[in-house]
Amino acid sequence: MCKHGGMDKQELLEARGRLEAFLEPLLLMLGRSERRRWGSLYVQGLLLEGGRKNAAGMAARYGGDVQALQQFINQSPWDWLAIRRSLAGQMMAAASPGGAWIVDDTGFPKKGKHSVGVGRQYSGTLGKVGNCQVAVSLNYATADGCFPVNFQLYLPKAWTEDAERRQKARVPADITFRPKWRIALELLDQARAWGLSAEVVTADAAYGMTTEFRRELESRGYRYLVGVTKDTTVWTEPQAIRPPGRGRRPKGEPPLPKPHQVLEVARLLPEGAWQEITWREGTKGQLRSRFAALRVQPAIGYFQGQVTEPIGWLLAEWPPGESEPNRFWFSNLPATTTLRDLVCWAKIRYFIEQNYQQLKDELGLDHFEGRSWMGWQHHVTLTMMAFGFLVLEGFRAKKNFWVDPPSRQKGTPTHDHPDAGLLPLLFAPNHN
Repeated sequence: MCKHGGMDKQELLEARGRLEAFLEPLLLMLGRSERRRWGSLYVQGLLLEGGRKNAAGMAARYGGDVQALQQFINQSPWDWLAIRRSLAGQMMAAASPGGAWIVDDTGFPKKGKHSVGVGRQYSGTLGKVGNCQVAVSLNYATADGCFPVNFQLYLPKAWTEDAERRQKARVPADITFRPKWRIALELLDQARAWGLSAEVVTADAAYGMTTEFRRELESRGYRYLVGVTKDTTVWTEPQAIRPPGRGRRPKGEPPLPKPHQVLEVARLLPEGAWQEITWREGTKGQLRSRFAALRVQPAIGYFQGQVTEPIGWLLAEWPPGESEPNRFWFSNLPATTTLRDLVCWAKIRYFIEQNYQQLKDELGLDHFEGRSWMGWQHHVTLTMMAFGFLVLEGFRAKKNFWVDPPSRQKGTPTHDHPDAGLLPLLFAPNHN
């Protein structure tokens, strides 16, 4: 991908033709020419290194009209969802096929109580309960890289049940309380409606431990590989499905055998079951660890006398030098799936924290200081556009592309919009 710290002015000038070609179909969806102008300036401001990446900060640094830029972000009625759909299509066309969906969430620390969705809640970003916003994201990842396809803000019940607070933040009337895993399913459904697909859905234990999430993925026909905790219980021998509500256990039918925690199951595996696998080249050399996989049946309904999930994979990791296995995953991938493939899907999630860091530290994903639902969605959409361009620049470098779209000469019209010329720059080319 790109270097850390954002682009400097010379880098932005050198990439100007490519940036124009990337942004043009997206900016046209903003409608009026002044919106397209503010949109291009905002994305450039996000891309450039340094400073707070909000309307006030960028207007102060680059001499823009702060009120007009704030109005464009907070009040202008452009359709962010349509732009995200177009952006996703553009990104997916450039990425390698056969990737994974990564479901995750991230927190935005905030002061006060007025920013939409803010509250005291757990954030994996903070590693604790704090005053923050939390957003669920859907990301597409391949060996080449990873990018967000969609974000949705999580609203705690304190927000969804407070009519006055909702009205002030202009939260749409149809937004009700949904747990994060339910929002994740909605994002997956939306991606499918957009015609986008991936091989596998991956998520950490915050989602994987939710039985209903796994069932809903299964019912939608998704293959998944999701994290679970070490105390999750399984049967190592197959059990007949006993769904909820079937009544009493028939007389003479044996009781369900006691299940075992996945940590216990992994510990008892013979030494020969563990294989050392390298899954990628890291900055300090090859990343490798020891893994084992076996077919098990989740025992979530044991205490209710239920067997609700079919047989699937348990993947376990036991790094060399550790006293015990320390990571576990469930998967409904086919029984013919190789251990190496299971590991590759499990480890593809390494992109996500790197992406969040770049989105926040370099592009200002968490710099939005407005209070409205629309403003947050607009800022996030423009940040996704800026990040998408950097990802494509990374693809270009890796694939050694030699075609570099030239900047159009000033006054040269596009075929469908006669007023569309060069992107307005935030600075003159000779500006120091």
